Amino acid sequence: MSRFHCTSVLWLSAALLATAAHAAPGDAPVARGLIVTLKAPADGSRETPQSARERLQTVAADAGLPGAQAPMPVGSRAHLLHFAQPLTGAALQAAERRVRLNPLVASVEPDVRLKRQAEPNDPYYANGTQWHLRRPADGGAGALNLPPAWDRSTGSPSQVVAVVDTGTVPGHPDLQGKLLPGYDLISDLDTSNDGDGRDADASDPGDWITDREAYTARYPNCPAEDSSWHGTFIAGQIAALTNNGVGVAGVSWGAKILPVRVSGKCGAWLSDVVDGIRWAAGLPVSGVPTNPNPAKVINVSFGGSSTCADTPGNAYQYAIDDAGAVGSLVVVAAGNENGPLTRPADCAGVLAVGAVRQDGLKTYYSNYGRNVGIMAPGGPGGRDVGPRLYSTANTGTRGPAEHSYDSKDGTSFASPLAAGVASLMLSVNPALTPSELVSRIQAGARAFPSSPGYPTCNVSAPTNSACNCTRETCGPGLLDAEGALQLAYSPAVVIAPVGTVAPGSSLTLDGRGSAAVGGASITAYQWSQVSGPPATLGATNGPTLAVTLPAGARDDWVFRLLVTDSAGRSADNYVTVTTRSGGGDWHDDDDGGGSTGLLWGLGLWALALGAWARRRRAGAA
Repeated sequence: MSRFHCTSVLWLSAALLATAAHAAPGDAPVARGLIVTLKAPADGSRETPQSARERLQTVAADAGLPGAQAPMPVGSRAHLLHFAQPLTGAALQAAERRVRLNPLVASVEPDVRLKRQAEPNDPYYANGTQWHLRRPADGGAGALNLPPAWDRSTGSPSQVVAVVDTGTVPGHPDLQGKLLPGYDLISDLDTSNDGDGRDADASDPGDWITDREAYTARYPNCPAEDSSWHGTFIAGQIAALTNNGVGVAGVSWGAKILPVRVSGKCGAWLSDVVDGIRWAAGLPVSGVPTNPNPAKVINVSFGGSSTCADTPGNAYQYAIDDAGAVGSLVVVAAGNENGPLTRPADCAGVLAVGAVRQDGLKTYYSNYGRNVGIMAPGGPGGRDVGPRLYSTANTGTRGPAEHSYDSKDGTSFASPLAAGVASLMLSVNPALTPSELVSRIQAGARAFPSSPGYPTCNVSAPTNSACNCTRETCGPGLLDAEGALQLAYSPAVVIAPVGTVAPGSSLTLDGRGSAAVGGASITAYQWSQVSGPPATLGATNGPTLAVTLPAGARDDWVFRLLVTDSAGRSADNYVTVTTRSGGGDWHDDDDGGGSTGLLWGLGLWALALGAWARRRRAGAA
């Protein structure tokens, strides 16, 4: 028997995406120009206004901004380059990147129309209790950055998120109209606690264990405890009624919740969880009517001690594979044992979610490792400091009583936050596949913060305290809702990184990791050199590009790859090649060299554009 974690898979092959292009109408920012700050003159002299304007006109011409008006001063240091016409989506992102790459430019940002961000009026959000939903500047380094994401989308009722858990308590005021008809898939009467077997009633009767029941043959390894209302809490996290002036806010305001009851007294049987995943995805389950409302996102906050890799005939993996094959992403809790991931978090094809505190540090309890899919707020845990997570609850210690709100922590409550963000992404682009959702969530992640008073997380030597995450120990980064939604629209342009090479080297730039969105295919590739002394290029219209650098030159080269998909959507990305000459002061980078580096194998590459995107999001926060 497996007990749910009050705490999700492999660090899936993913790549930093190129752009947030092609937003749905009204979703993408529209800019009338770029606010540009120039680098100081090389000789250290004070630049005249006329000289600055001339240099900016050169920047505009080099960036291919035809019709740009004469630069207008902005503040004390910057100037505004007006576009001939407002730009949005891929065109805006491409213009911004071209200007940013100019060696004369210190900084650049779009001149966009500002508006009041979508801030819900729910009391627990308004008073700061739901810190984890706010911008990092307001809620803490670990917060989800939802307000700018909500400006893009607050979710759609067409998106269904399944909560494979304890069921839900019907009638909660913050879940009114949010619950679809679910199913109770508990096959064991001792576990079900409702006197019957599998049926269409997914309501939660409670999962308490009495003192007399604890550690008995019926409930081995199960301590006495009150009812958890685990599924009700998670349902509220994902899609509580929001901006209704009541209780809490959810991540995806418009989404519907599909309760799938698999856990009761003492947890859940593996067989029931497997059937729960299948039923949630709309797949057949023996003896049970087919689910008429298949979920594209399935949250599972359960785990055990074994691993997918070490389990022959793995029923968990088969269920996850089957769900993925019909387009359903399984989001799971990483677990609370302060160790490596176990089933299902280490299974292929899931998004495994670990937990951070308000300050963005890994909680003392969260499982971790490089195969964590993303880190999200989970609360501090019982013996650490900081605020917990709030959501819908019930006051009953055994059976349901009064509807209420409560606080919890654990990776169980980090995973629904990621599930909610995936639902928001699907609301603006329903064509996204599970792997596309994962890759874009990971590419949109914020870098981990670092606190000098805490150790660096070390998988080989776990600490019993919060610790500073790295990519090696906690995966790609912190979940950022705005970053994920920015990347929900466009193809993913992926170029394998290239390390430092010798002058005169011949190398191959590899863009074969690029992928289109939702059933489309890449139809065209176009490579070009952006900067650096002229290099010799091979055929520029394929997924790879042969490059020969000039002998003796020591410089940085920037190359661009533009892809177009079968739906007519385009996106681009850049890769930098650096040479070093003489005395052995160059080396092949372990992570580069065409398609053979370690990070190529893992599929998550720290490209310059990704750094740009993170800097931009940090500035917005």
